[in-house]
Amino acid sequence: MKLIIAIIQPERLEAVKTALAEAEVFRLTVQDVQGFGRQRGHTEVYRGHKYQVNLLRKVQLSIAVNDDFVEPTVQAIISAGRTGPQGTIGDGKIFILPMDECIRIRTGERGGEAI
Repeated sequence: MKLIIAIIQPERLEAVKTALAEAEVFRLTVQDVQGFGRQRGHTEVYRGHKYQVNLLRKVQLSIAVNDDFVEPTVQAIISAGRTGPQGTIGDGKIFILPMDECIRIRTGERGGEAI
């Protein structure tokens, strides 16, 4: 079992959800997050004053999958989350973490069956 955490552009969320559904991945958690990487924010003008926006809005997806679904899930996120054919800085990141245990609260099922 793995926990896949993907940070993507907010406007790519619907495309990623569609791609995940096509890969038969239907369970995910979505959170609004803020952060920056290579983009390092940008400068905006508000009422004639410049100010630096250091944290950019992103969307974080948390997806628990069995080992057989790791690669299809990652490929779905990459293909739908990329902006343009080559992608651009700020498209996001994918982290794959080992997951020791998963427990379904309702039934008490454990492991891969609980996902």
